[in-house]
Amino acid sequence: MTEKELKELHEIFIKHPKITRNSKEVEEGDIFWALKGARFDGNKFAEEALEKGAHIAVIDDKKKNIVKEKRFFYVEDTLQALQDLGNFHRVYVGMPTIAITGSNGKTTTKELVNAVLSQKYRTVATYKNLNNHIGVPLTLLDIPEDADIAIVEMGTNHFGEIEVLTKIADPDFGIITSIGKAHLEEFKDLDGVLKEKGTLFDYLRQKGGMVFVNLDDELVSKAAAGINSYSFSFQNNQYADIKLQDISGSPELKVRLNDTDIQTKLTGKYNLSNIGYAIAVGKFFNLSDAEIKQALEQYTPKDMRSQILEMNGNLIILDAYNANPTSMRAAINNLLQMTGKRKVAVLGDMFELGDTAAEEHQAIADLLSENGVEAYLVGENFSRTQTDLPVFKTTQDFIDSGIFDQIKDADVLIKGSRGVALEKILKNS
Repeated sequence: MTEKELKELHEIFIKHPKITRNSKEVEEGDIFWALKGARFDGNKFAEEALEKGAHIAVIDDKKKNIVKEKRFFYVEDTLQALQDLGNFHRVYVGMPTIAITGSNGKTTTKELVNAVLSQKYRTVATYKNLNNHIGVPLTLLDIPEDADIAIVEMGTNHFGEIEVLTKIADPDFGIITSIGKAHLEEFKDLDGVLKEKGTLFDYLRQKGGMVFVNLDDELVSKAAAGINSYSFSFQNNQYADIKLQDISGSPELKVRLNDTDIQTKLTGKYNLSNIGYAIAVGKFFNLSDAEIKQALEQYTPKDMRSQILEMNGNLIILDAYNANPTSMRAAINNLLQMTGKRKVAVLGDMFELGDTAAEEHQAIADLLSENGVEAYLVGENFSRTQTDLPVFKTTQDFIDSGIFDQIKDADVLIKGSRGVALEKILKNS
């Protein structure tokens, strides 16, 4: 797309700022964007979208590029055009942009940072976890002209994706929440994860941007070498800009910022880092301790990310949105640290581990057995482990066993990858 065409398309977008990718959801005045996937071609629905009231249809099918039909806006590649327009709009609006990536805690950190900054600023943040090559430009296109700060989450499961996303978002600030064992089918090991996630910091190093750093995390600190940074520590690191204290009870986390105690609704020590990043960003952008406290105490976990529920006398930690070996170990360790009740873990398979899948699932099974955890394992990978723990090939098999209905007055961890859908256990109880 030429610069002239890009400017023309952006002028249309400013007047018609709602982009729709599904022809069935088109409303009057929308821009219909004909994206393509492995099983669909949005070009085939462009005419239907126009008939339903779309202002224009952005297409890349030359057969539909009818000159007399000015409501077709032809581009060479609709995905590339969406990314180009997202970048163009981000530069056009020109507000500070914070990019967040990491193996664990991206979405929670993004939500916490947004909660804190929105106490004082007009912010826009990635919706849920729309953090890929389509979600990032759509997030950028959601930025109103009077926005103060944008917060953009970036996910990856292949080498090179973070590089693409940083070029689209052109961030000024960056956060890598953690470097853990995630997507090992592609990245192979922690060095591969560090290389991919570290691309965000490489970009900011070249741009002269700034990063927020948890100095207690050795790998993240390593990635931040040579970049202007603003840091925090829970371990009294002498170089930290902010020194925090973990004064948690059980199960919810409580932290101390200077003389201010902040009681959150988050559970699990693994969330301390996410809280730390939100505090660091808040302090850098001149929020008071009281404003940060208010934001963090009001935040309630949702979308199956460390949600705390009560059912049948059980305290349930529903963390079933995603799982990898690093986050699984952290969640189990958190369960072990909880006091006063029977402890139960219902764990589902961890996906995208490639050749390491058997080894990593066996390691989790061994960890549970070594610590005497009452645990129930769900999924094909866990079913192949050598363990005395009860195993079930599917979530439905576990539901049908009736075991969950018999668990009373316990602390229960429910965690697995999205495809295992362990949350169905609660809907059937």
